[in-house]
Amino acid sequence: MKKALLFLLFGLLALVLTAAVALYLVVKLALAPSPGEWPTRVEAGPFSLEVGVPTAIRLATSSWFAPWLAGRSFETEHGPVQVGWNEAGTTLELECAPCSASVPALGNAPIRLDKLRFTARRDAGSLNGVIEATPGATTVSSVAGDNVLRARWDGRLTQKALQIHIDAPDAPIARWYSVLAPELPELQRARISGTLALRAQLDLPANHLALHPRIEQFSVEGLGTEALLNARTSCGPPSRLTADSWLARAVIAAEDQRFFSHPGYDLAELTAALDANQKAGQVERGGSTLSQQLARLILTGSERSAERKLRELLYAVEMEDTLGKPRILQLYLDNAPWGEGLCGAEAAARRYF
Repeated sequence: MKKALLFLLFGLLALVLTAAVALYLVVKLALAPSPGEWPTRVEAGPFSLEVGVPTAIRLATSSWFAPWLAGRSFETEHGPVQVGWNEAGTTLELECAPCSASVPALGNAPIRLDKLRFTARRDAGSLNGVIEATPGATTVSSVAGDNVLRARWDGRLTQKALQIHIDAPDAPIARWYSVLAPELPELQRARISGTLALRAQLDLPANHLALHPRIEQFSVEGLGTEALLNARTSCGPPSRLTADSWLARAVIAAEDQRFFSHPGYDLAELTAALDANQKAGQVERGGSTLSQQLARLILTGSERSAERKLRELLYAVEMEDTLGKPRILQLYLDNAPWGEGLCGAEAAARRYF
């Protein structure tokens, strides 16, 4: 009896292993990239196989295969993903919670979202759907009501690439902050006004992201930057330089040529910096205005992360109202580094001249 049970167990084990190997081979053959197709390598337990990405996308969005995926969850490099299928709309639904992605062009720290929902519907080589990002339940926001960020997307799939266009309509800037950086301490006290709309294009597998933001009536109150009106620099005696001094002119020419015309941020410079950093695969160009640089020098620190840039932006926008351009420029000249161990224009003048 014991031998019979052992024989049965070994037989079942062999059957399971044979079925697993057979399934692996079938999947490998079905998803194997064709000549010239965009490939990627997928790890699934002890198995590893090369997959044609366009083939996998077409399979996952097909009405005969996608229902089999519904209800399943997968661990990915971005976070756990739950799969759903809307039969009536023939739409694949993916939910990642929590979700994160590394964007070297924005710094070393990954961008984290509490919940990201993504839908996809395919018609031949065309795809479209909705992207929704939702903050956590404990998020503090200055916007009442709906806190979800929504965008529509459409894409074109070929054997070699996927090009995605994203269109996020106007939404309160406070909502963008509550979704992208809900743990910023400034959100506890800042009153943020204005709207942000965003158009973007993502090219895969090149991983090139082009952003086209539009900001209207952005203002910030409550961060207390008015205290800097009479602040003294820790770098030494103040320089008492005026905006038309040669040193001030040289700094503006080198660091922020549109200083007197922008509202504390320069969208053209920021998008150009992002594009340059993407090509380099790391942060090489900052795109910060003098107002943002001042915020970094005396308030936020210099950590290379998207969250620090978002904090810096809040302070820069408020300082434009509370301090004005001449005082911002004066504070920058009195606090900026001017060589090893030196900060402030007056200290630099005494050292070098």
